[in-house]
Amino acid sequence: MAKEKLSAQEQVTEYIEQLPQAIRPAVAYLRERILSVDAQIGEHIKWNAPAFYYTGEMKAFDPKTYKRDILVMHLRKAYILCVLPTGASIQKNTALLEGDYTDGRRMISFRDLEDIKSKEALLKDTLQEWLSLVEKE
Repeated sequence: MAKEKLSAQEQVTEYIEQLPQAIRPAVAYLRERILSVDAQIGEHIKWNAPAFYYTGEMKAFDPKTYKRDILVMHLRKAYILCVLPTGASIQKNTALLEGDYTDGRRMISFRDLEDIKSKEALLKDTLQEWLSLVEKE
């Protein structure tokens, strides 16, 4: 009997469940916080990590501009690095956003669960601003 293909959400859950215990609670909490910002935030595995994207209708765009991608996690041993492929467009909470990459990326680093909790309001506000900038149809 062939194994059923997992949904995108199930793939993210499975990914998180396989993480080392030291980082698993922080990643699970961060996932929950991101998804709670708006019902039009979806999740999947992209670039071998949990990633979050806008699920709503958008004006046509070149997929290489990553306009649908909100945030991709890159899990390090000592911290969680969140990449916002189009983060340069965000004007508020710029202290939360790190880097000045010419391709428009910005990063957010979290050391641990407590660091996520301390920056939670800023993260929510930042993601809401990102959503307000989406070029909807």
